[in-house]
Amino acid sequence: MVPDISTGGRTYGLLVYLYGPGRRDEHTDPHLVASWLPELTPDPGRDAAASLKQLTDRLDLPVLALPKDRRPARHVWHCPVRTAPGDRHLTDDEWAQVASRIIHATGIAEEGDSQACRWIAVRHADDHIHLVATLVREDGRRPRRHQDGIRAQAECRRIEAEFGLQVLNPGDRTAAQRPTSAERSKAERTGRSEPSRETLRESARQALAGAADEEEFFRRLREAGLRIEKRLAPSGDTLGYKVALPGDRNRDGEPIWFSGSKLAPDLSLPKIRRRLAAGPADDDLSNEDQDHHRTDRHRPSRTRRSAAPLVERAAVTFAADDDEEAAAQLVGVGELLDALAQTAPASARGELSQAARAFERATRSHVRAERADNRALRSAARGILRAGDALGRGEDGGATAMLLSTLVLATIAAVHWHSARGHAQQAAAARQAALHLRAAYRSSAASPLSAMRASGHRLTPSTRLRHADAVSSALPARADQVLADPGWNALAATLDEAERAGYEPAALLQGAIDQRELQSADNVTDVLIWRVRRAAKLPAVSPTSIGTRQGATERTAAAHAPAHANHRPRR
Repeated sequence: MVPDISTGGRTYGLLVYLYGPGRRDEHTDPHLVASWLPELTPDPGRDAAASLKQLTDRLDLPVLALPKDRRPARHVWHCPVRTAPGDRHLTDDEWAQVASRIIHATGIAEEGDSQACRWIAVRHADDHIHLVATLVREDGRRPRRHQDGIRAQAECRRIEAEFGLQVLNPGDRTAAQRPTSAERSKAERTGRSEPSRETLRESARQALAGAADEEEFFRRLREAGLRIEKRLAPSGDTLGYKVALPGDRNRDGEPIWFSGSKLAPDLSLPKIRRRLAAGPADDDLSNEDQDHHRTDRHRPSRTRRSAAPLVERAAVTFAADDDEEAAAQLVGVGELLDALAQTAPASARGELSQAARAFERATRSHVRAERADNRALRSAARGILRAGDALGRGEDGGATAMLLSTLVLATIAAVHWHSARGHAQQAAAARQAALHLRAAYRSSAASPLSAMRASGHRLTPSTRLRHADAVSSALPARADQVLADPGWNALAATLDEAERAGYEPAALLQGAIDQRELQSADNVTDVLIWRVRRAAKLPAVSPTSIGTRQGATERTAAAHAPAHANHRPRR
């Protein structure tokens, strides 16, 4: 059950909407289910003689009784209350109870207070009601509604439990402010896919991902097409900033600005500066290196490969006891997701954008990361952005799949970390991010894993048996599961490539198993494939023919072969 409080200045205009057909004729049977004094409240939905003007006058009477200079400009309090998808439909009597309890909990009209504000509850759909109140009491004073949104949320949690509805996650005041109903309505009217606030928040997050300094952050905002206005001190120092979408204006034709703190708690300029203070290491390139960077078609895949072990280390941090360090790594993983979403192959970009948006909520809690260091992950995000778009084929696609496989495990570890600390909303957000990452992984991994399976099919029976023995020795409890998995041929091909490169398959497997637990893995075989390929410095894709594979692995062996074939590489 979700309450959504806002204020306005026109009682009649709101009632016209509530009793009208709706923007898509979605309103049915508008009528009152509760009010401050039922016997004196005209209901235009049930009484043909009642009008919206009469109802407006009754509600506004305490406001109009005040001298004009004492009337509040925004005297209308509006709170839609909606049940969750899948909940049963409440009766009118049940909605009346819900309305009275929320009105009491928020301080609008406490039970037994004869001088409280006037209010009504209108129902025009099965799954929600609209609470409307005028913010002047009968005695002319204002209601005490401090933190009314938090109190409404808390009361909704109690109502859900008592009415047998879905109990939603409680808030902890670290979430970004949601768009108001007016902002959502404007987005619908103007044909935007989402309210401006959400578009601006995502743009600000992406501009911050891997940014080296404040100047680069503002430059990226401008390059994203946003309008920027800085708040300057007399000395010329920047004290804050606000952003607006081009063309997004109010009724007076002025831009609709949002300060960073209104977009999200961690997007205020002071908090951005704290994050940048421990920013990525200086990776400025010489002119010669920049020329090479622009022509290096393998750079996107290399940056993804180098980011994977950093994400692995972050996942290990989530299982440790250092909460401050874990909080910092959550922020770093969030920036990496933002960077990856901007440069991912087209086939995975949509799911990655959704994953980054979801995980953004998981990066904020009351656990502070004042002294912890996430420079490595921020540098990785910066490298991914500087490397540019990955095409999603060949080595780029394999490297993307390798990184996504690791990110899935990291987000699952984040779910466990938040759950253990009672961070319900953050745990749910990390869980949602993991779902989107799984979908992105499946689309990215399909082609490289198919090539590896084809190589595995061509191995001789004796070679396959030798690698199966290595799996049985390293992972006895799960050997049957791995060997029966459709991905076994891809793992066998990977072990064969590693062996040809001079590594001992059993040692590589053991190292891959020891990196981190496998219980949370959706597919143990896939995780082992990517860990082994990364440890043995193999290409992220397997060659598609024996001849090609032999040539590639011989070149790999020349570059990376240890002193002797049985040497176990350092991890």
